[in-house]
Amino acid sequence: MTVADVLLLALGAVAVGSGALVVTSSHLVRSGLYLVVSLGAIAGLYLVLGAELVAWVQILVYVGAVVVLLLFAVMLTRAPIGPSPDLDRPGLPAALIGGGVGFGLAVLFADAFHWVRYPYPEPGTAERVGEQIFGAWVLPFEVVSILLLSALVGAIVLSRPDIGARLAPEPTPPAPTPAEPPPAGPEQPGSERPGPDTDDAKAAGLAADETEADQATDATKGAQA
Repeated sequence: MTVADVLLLALGAVAVGSGALVVTSSHLVRSGLYLVVSLGAIAGLYLVLGAELVAWVQILVYVGAVVVLLLFAVMLTRAPIGPSPDLDRPGLPAALIGGGVGFGLAVLFADAFHWVRYPYPEPGTAERVGEQIFGAWVLPFEVVSILLLSALVGAIVLSRPDIGARLAPEPTPPAPTPAEPPPAGPEQPGSERPGPDTDDAKAAGLAADETEADQATDATKGAQA
């Protein structure tokens, strides 16, 4: 076993382990950081295989752009920074499905290649990679760039619910209600409010007193005469 084989095994173990932590962690930000480790390990695999250009593209595009965009979207959408109970779900079904798919791919590759050594292709150059990306793969390249831009715009819209929202009409002030008279307390004896009949009776009594006083005065004058 050579040094390259040891590095391939070590970097592969780091990539698989960090990838498992990405899908099992209940901490959203830590999942993004585990994804950085996994993509960095894959870039190391490219370096060991002699594809330096692909390794640097892996670091610049995926680690330097996609993961940063993911963390930026997390911050814009105000996602919970701490552990999320919604992400803490049973992992046994996912482990069974992932293990079955991995085992099936391993059997497929072993049956397809039968451990036969194949001649290595010519080493790639930046010119050949550029011709492939901007020639045969230019449409998928542009679609991915539009998708990332749409994700960024969607994150901004989700973080600002006031964008595009209709302003609610201002509520009209309620009409003033007439003041209610104070509640009447218990009436005290002798505190009845005078009515019209009471006033007439008092006036008639005063007139009778005046008449009697005039008669008494006339009688006194006649006696003196």
